[in-house]
Amino acid sequence: MGNQSRKNIFAAVAATMALSVTPAYAVGATYIVTMPSGTFGSAQYTKIVVSGLAAARQFCTNIAVEYRVDCLAERLGVIATEIPRDSDYVEIQQALESASKELTALAKSQRDRNLPSGRASTTGADPIVTSRPLTPVKAQSLDQVNSQALAILQETENVLLRSAGNSQEKLVHYQQVASAVGSNKVLLRAT
Repeated sequence: MGNQSRKNIFAAVAATMALSVTPAYAVGATYIVTMPSGTFGSAQYTKIVVSGLAAARQFCTNIAVEYRVDCLAERLGVIATEIPRDSDYVEIQQALESASKELTALAKSQRDRNLPSGRASTTGADPIVTSRPLTPVKAQSLDQVNSQALAILQETENVLLRSAGNSQEKLVHYQQVASAVGSNKVLLRAT
């Protein structure tokens, strides 16, 4: 995992604490995940993914409702790109990437051309900025779009739980991530 990815993960964790404050430890921090041979993943890395999903919820809560579906799509995409493809977490990475793409397409299909696309950001010494401009959804379509977005998140939860297969060890990690994905549903119910 590169320095930029570590910085992004720590920034995401910092965002769960306070969007306008980035702790000093987020800059130049090094994080090493040690995964014992013969076992699935690590509790520490699962916490990082779960914290990133909580940070996504916190970040997207603070923007206008018309941008929330695409904000969630963008944040899930960022988290997915930070998960190594050659790790035990590849199925989690793929599920988050798929949800991100579906949510992005959903927002674009109901784009409000009267509102500008734009990047969302936090304030502070080391602000978090979305990786791309966010697409606003038409106000009259919000209920329908949010309903479809809820279904996408529910399906992502189901995919994650099925992906654990018969492995109890894997299931513990996947349940935590699935629960964190599901916690983002509150963004779509609050409009």
